[in-house]
Amino acid sequence: MLNREASNVASGVTDARESRVSTVIERGARLCNAFNNETFVFSGPVDDPDVARFDVILEQGGSGGGNALVHIHPSADEHFLVKSGRIKVVVDGQERILGIGEGTVVRRGTPHFFLNADRGITEVVIEFTPAQQHLRFFANFARLAANRTDWFSNKGDPHFLLIALTLHTYRDHFYLAGPPIFLQKLMFSALSPLARLRGYQLEIEPAR
Repeated sequence: MLNREASNVASGVTDARESRVSTVIERGARLCNAFNNETFVFSGPVDDPDVARFDVILEQGGSGGGNALVHIHPSADEHFLVKSGRIKVVVDGQERILGIGEGTVVRRGTPHFFLNADRGITEVVIEFTPAQQHLRFFANFARLAANRTDWFSNKGDPHFLLIALTLHTYRDHFYLAGPPIFLQKLMFSALSPLARLRGYQLEIEPAR
């Protein structure tokens, strides 16, 4: 992360005015996606090949997975453990409410989303196994939501070209539920160069 951001980690503040592409995430960094009422706390190891671990704090009405968008992770299992409050996890159309100390695992390739089911703040520990680069993927989207609000709708939905660029760059991490993945890959690959020509860019690149 940029030097200025690194100095702000101790106070839990990320400067939303920085726009240079970064390849570093500081352990302990907090990134807020105000559109989703969602804050990421990157408390786990950074770039561990086995597990990507971070906390998600959901305010009242907060949601995960991009405005409670039904999605899949084709190559990793997602683990949830509730630290405080309650979440609603919808997996393959089946709804489940999880309270403090409860958890579940969403197997790779399974459509799902989650949101805050509590009237107050809910905190959840999320792990992806294997890690791939999910930590960077979610940090990138959180920083984009903070720094480039003009690339999002009023409801917090990213512009389609930004989706194409991100999902192509972070291939095999996140796809929309429904359309065949191979079609999404073809479409995002074709649109990614156009997205860059239009000025879209990532805030955090994958590790090389």
